Amino acid sequence: MPLRCLSMIILTVNTGSSSVRLAAFACDGRTLTELVNVRHDLTAKADEPEVVLREFAQTHGITSRDVSVHRVVHGGAALTTSRLLDQEVEREIDRLAPLAPLHNPAALHWIRATREVLGADITQVAVFDTAFFKDLPGLARTYAIPHALAKKHGLRRYGFHGLAHQAMWRKWRELQPDIPHGGRVISMQLGAGCSITAIDNGTPRDTSMGFSPLEGLIMATRSGDIDPGLVTFLQRQENLGPGEIDQLLNERSGLLGVSGMSADMRQLSESQDECARLAVDLYCYRARKYLGAYLAVLGGAEAIVFGGGVGENVPAVREKILAGMGWCGIEIDSKRNHGSGGVLCVSSPESRAEVWVIPVDEAAILAQEALAVIAAKENRVFQG
Repeated sequence: MPLRCLSMIILTVNTGSSSVRLAAFACDGRTLTELVNVRHDLTAKADEPEVVLREFAQTHGITSRDVSVHRVVHGGAALTTSRLLDQEVEREIDRLAPLAPLHNPAALHWIRATREVLGADITQVAVFDTAFFKDLPGLARTYAIPHALAKKHGLRRYGFHGLAHQAMWRKWRELQPDIPHGGRVISMQLGAGCSITAIDNGTPRDTSMGFSPLEGLIMATRSGDIDPGLVTFLQRQENLGPGEIDQLLNERSGLLGVSGMSADMRQLSESQDECARLAVDLYCYRARKYLGAYLAVLGGAEAIVFGGGVGENVPAVREKILAGMGWCGIEIDSKRNHGSGGVLCVSSPESRAEVWVIPVDEAAILAQEALAVIAAKENRVFQG
């Protein structure tokens, strides 16, 4: 392997709209060793990307000779594989910003801040959440709108949370290597954003998020599925423009909108307030509806896998989502479900499908993708 890959640090940057997770991996060309992994909530001026990155880089000895890799939520139709960041890739990420307004602009900010802090020569890689779904079947990616309009604007279902669903799938396969044909898995990524994916032998067959990360499940502040007629109604009746509609559905809806008090699932689960209970019930009901639909898409499943902050840490939500699923043989064990963290099998011995809790390690996948991109680039140069 070329010398560049034999000794370096890979900085992973996983940005959200109000937080960032930074990790550093030592790389010896073949193996990756995690050095540090921290979440940083961005709440004040002192939390500007440049400030956070400079402190992190100085603390962990990261320089322009190392590599940074960024999770980017929307790669659209053009960015379907992990890419070295250049002006063309950055322009496309920026062009797609209206489709992921809470995420793509934040990712670009951190990409540019990394260049400013570590120098213009730093090698940067972008990994796209949509890439896992690049081969989504036509029936699962097509909207029932005029074909010419869809083709003109690239109006199709892209899918998101690809890194998380891929991580859950990979870990489950490690745990169950003897399942024939790779197995059928329904993975639920439940955090601030929420999505569910039907996976057959490692290939996504359908997923709940679509053209943007707004479609599908009810989320912390996002509405998920709604009747499009509501949008035009609100535009007329409330005189709302496109930006105001975006803000309403992305930042003021979901658990926050229904409860009127919080987007925090733990707080809502413990509340006796009627609207809080309604928000939790709606959230779980929507997830159960999708679960039933994806069981039909796959013709059954070998496993249901929960990940994400809510999926991993709120047992009551897992239990409520799976309540009443005995008709298809899915049974959760209450004692196992309330077990301590890490990877857990929480289904009963009699359950026809296993139920797992698998913490999502997106940082490791980001680092692996960066290493693969750098190695491929340097092999091309080396082979000349």
